[in-house]
Amino acid sequence: MKMTEIIYKEESYKIIGLCMEIHKILGKGFSEIVYKDALEYEFNINKLPFEREKEFTVKYKDIILPHKFYADFVVDEKIILEIKSVNEVIKEHIAQTINYLKISDYRLGIIVNFNQNSLETKRIVL
Repeated sequence: MKMTEIIYKEESYKIIGLCMEIHKILGKGFSEIVYKDALEYEFNINKLPFEREKEFTVKYKDIILPHKFYADFVVDEKIILEIKSVNEVIKEHIAQTINYLKISDYRLGIIVNFNQNSLETKRIVL
């Protein structure tokens, strides 16, 4: 794959388009759970396969560590989608998404922040 190619371009545009639709209707200011509920509705009516609050475990040597991670959404069994409603996406949000990508072996994470006048998105590619 060339460096200029966007990984999962069609899927990403579809996801971000649905998030933009939600932001257009709800605007900013709600808690994350409201946006997650709206997104689950949009995924269902648009027949986009997803898992909400997908659990991931970390294997270390021959054991599974007790702490589990929960990604907001996994879309199409390959994209981690993290929903935020914050003043700004900070490095901890990016680190969290990178953790999810590492333990899942997925290559793309998308962070979506609804708490702005315009929808804020950030792609994380491993």
